[in-house]
Amino acid sequence: MLTHRVEFTPERNAEVVSAVPAAPAVFLLRGEDPSEPYVSKTANLRRRLTRLLGSAEERSKKLNLRQRVRWIEYTPTGSNFESGFLLYKLLWSTFPKNYRDRLRLRFAPLVKMHMENEYPRASVTTRMGRAGGRSLYYGPFPSRTAAEKFANDSLDFFKMRRCVGDLHPDPKFPGCIYSEMKMCLAPCFKGCTDEEYAAEVKHVRDYFDTGGNSLLRELSAERDRASTNLDFENAAAIHGRVEKLRPVLGQLPEIVHRVDRLVGVIIQPSAESESVALFRIDGGRISGPIAFSVQPQMIAGGKAQSMESRVLQRLAALPAESAHSTLETMEHLAILQRWFYRSSRVGEIFFADHRGILPLRRVVRGISRVYRGEKPEVDEVKYIDPWLG
Repeated sequence: MLTHRVEFTPERNAEVVSAVPAAPAVFLLRGEDPSEPYVSKTANLRRRLTRLLGSAEERSKKLNLRQRVRWIEYTPTGSNFESGFLLYKLLWSTFPKNYRDRLRLRFAPLVKMHMENEYPRASVTTRMGRAGGRSLYYGPFPSRTAAEKFANDSLDFFKMRRCVGDLHPDPKFPGCIYSEMKMCLAPCFKGCTDEEYAAEVKHVRDYFDTGGNSLLRELSAERDRASTNLDFENAAAIHGRVEKLRPVLGQLPEIVHRVDRLVGVIIQPSAESESVALFRIDGGRISGPIAFSVQPQMIAGGKAQSMESRVLQRLAALPAESAHSTLETMEHLAILQRWFYRSSRVGEIFFADHRGILPLRRVVRGISRVYRGEKPEVDEVKYIDPWLG
């Protein structure tokens, strides 16, 4: 997994340490005995090894491995994201029993649609069910509070149940506060048919699948029809719902997708010269990195190959990461969440549309900015209400 391996002896300490790069890297120190290796990442490999393998200081409590290490293994990295992802894979293979504790990995909050239930509902969770199950997951959110707020604010526009547990419909059941306020179809006491409840669930599912745009389009169309028919009172009421919906959708982060449709590309600085590093995201799982040269490439006829086509070729050369388990998907989402919601994020991310097509022109501009060390673009897509111009 690591690309470089160097033999170490205390007598050759200065020679060996001076030969490693003074650059970011993920590394592993291994002895000849069967004891645990030392695994970590660093912003300066030479400086870190000097401290760990240099001459031990008397009465010092600093860790010193000079007499225990025989092999140094390392891979140079170009960014903190690359270091973190490589460290995750290295710890996963080296310490399979406690690698999550070593990484302090916390699973990302998700909104779950319980589609396996006879009467589906939505809830917030950090755990995904078995692979191949019918339940749907949306995220990752920055916190459980943010996920709960978005879910609760969104469900105010629908009449799907919010109670927990399985239902056993009984006409004698008194219902709850939501049914009394006409905010639930009340399947608990047969306040609706199963078909009517299934149609409302589909309505909610379409809402989450499209990031709220399905409801926004529906309300806008209803308002326009009412206005055309000179039903201005009804049009004003629908316009009020549109105004209420807009801030709800405004709180939805760009990264939040249905997890099995979370597809995109992450661009990071690369340890290789004249290059950036690309990572693929497929169904919330990360694969990579693969180096992408920013220098023009020639094709037959002496013409320069377009950057867009080169990006597609490089991403195609990077096979999609197939999850060995649902747990692995949760771990990759946790890594994505940790990086995406950082206040000082390095690198850029671009998401595919509902057809799985990447915005290649924006990706190319992102590659240029990352290579030059410029700030990412601020792409705020706002809904323009025709009533407001």
